[in-house]
Amino acid sequence: MFGCIGRAGGLASDPSERCEHRASVSGVTVKMDTGQAARLHELDRTVLWHAFSQMSEYDGLIIEHAQGSWLTDIHGKRYFDGASSLWCNLFGHRVEQIDRAMIEQLGKVAHVTNLGMSHPVTIRLAERLTQAVGRGLEHVFFAGDGASAVEVAMKLAFQYWRQKDRPEMQRTKFLSLGEAYHGDTIGTVSVSGVSLFQKTFEPLLFDVLRGPCPDNFRRPEGMSEKEACEHYLQAYEGLLIEHAKSLVAVLAESCIQGAAGFVVQPRGFISGLARLCKKYEVLLILDEIAVGMGRTGKMLALEHDEEASGDTIEPDFLCLGKGLTGGYLAMSATLASRRIWESFLGDYAERKTFYHGHTFGGNPLAAAAGIAVLDLLEGRSADGRYSLKAIAANAECFREVLESLQVHSIVGDVRQLGMMAALELVADKKMKTGFDGSLRTGKKVCDHATRRGLWLRPLGDVIPILPSVIASREELRWVGQTIHQVFVDSHPTTAREFA
Repeated sequence: MFGCIGRAGGLASDPSERCEHRASVSGVTVKMDTGQAARLHELDRTVLWHAFSQMSEYDGLIIEHAQGSWLTDIHGKRYFDGASSLWCNLFGHRVEQIDRAMIEQLGKVAHVTNLGMSHPVTIRLAERLTQAVGRGLEHVFFAGDGASAVEVAMKLAFQYWRQKDRPEMQRTKFLSLGEAYHGDTIGTVSVSGVSLFQKTFEPLLFDVLRGPCPDNFRRPEGMSEKEACEHYLQAYEGLLIEHAKSLVAVLAESCIQGAAGFVVQPRGFISGLARLCKKYEVLLILDEIAVGMGRTGKMLALEHDEEASGDTIEPDFLCLGKGLTGGYLAMSATLASRRIWESFLGDYAERKTFYHGHTFGGNPLAAAAGIAVLDLLEGRSADGRYSLKAIAANAECFREVLESLQVHSIVGDVRQLGMMAALELVADKKMKTGFDGSLRTGKKVCDHATRRGLWLRPLGDVIPILPSVIASREELRWVGQTIHQVFVDSHPTTAREFA
């Protein structure tokens, strides 16, 4: 079990004990006075409104310090960041090259508006992104978060059809995937498909066409992955045949639908969807906010799909975020093709301007971090351990750790793409039957993990596991062993399986 070879010899019972920073900064212990800590916890529960949290029962960690993959709270206790601070902290905390780039930029200017002026570092990041992404996506619009990046793509797509040489004013609808998630603004909630996040706001949402969720784990009974892929694509082709002339664009997350429970699509699905969009002349918006920027061992997750299909995927828009700045600052980017860009060019009186912007769009500090991230992914570091090639190799060790957890009866499925993974917990492994939601099994498992020093955040009964992409093999093995012990402790009837 957990047999991948560690980088640093023997495995400590807790790899955090081997870290030099050991709950201290410059030799000062990171442990707050008990009274101060209690006051902060009280304010945290009663003043600060936390995202996606029921505040009547909230009792979260308060982090004072972080280094690498490890977080230290105000009590001096340490936790492995198993969620990469909600999937965005790419290389871990306090990465020297990113820190240095941001400090250097602070010595020049922290922020200038993107309306009517720019900054050299922002311009360079735009160029670097077009070079890294390719696929004819030659133009970049910066925003502050993933939802904003998707909304930019949606508005650009809508306006494109209204001001092209031969306007098509009837195109007013979007087609999205079942169980999709693209953000929490009114627009992105409309095109998303997670009912829990939509129900309250239904009167505010606009009408959207939705196809089936291309779920490879729960694909139609008796179908192979290839057959399921064709089955899902036939459903989308049927929708395109019927509605193509009224559609602005198709939106899709590439390869993994994160908030849906890390649903992994059948290989070849995104390639097939791109072919259908070209065939029926509908724009394609690909959302790589969670999966792009090296998280899967490739610059873009869609590259995995290309390898399976042999196709080259060329969307009209591609959205990036989360790992774009290594998780340091809020920044997102919408990349667009030349034909989209050119449709917005004209005399001022033609009103082809894109009347949309964000106060901190293209922020120089964030752009400096973004360039440092690209440098690291492209192998421009002393030891190369941040490179895409190194991340892909690390993912192989991660795979061994994850596969070892499949022996547990509670683990219905292990899903992985590079350095992002999830475990789906089930009551019946053979039937793929989930637990009663009222039991909150996923939360209980994550609470057990937190007590053991591993911080995870569930999606219902799916447990995402997203360590830093450069987490050591020793650390990855420790994560696997900790989860194993959590399952044994939480479900003692299965402990005999490991006697």
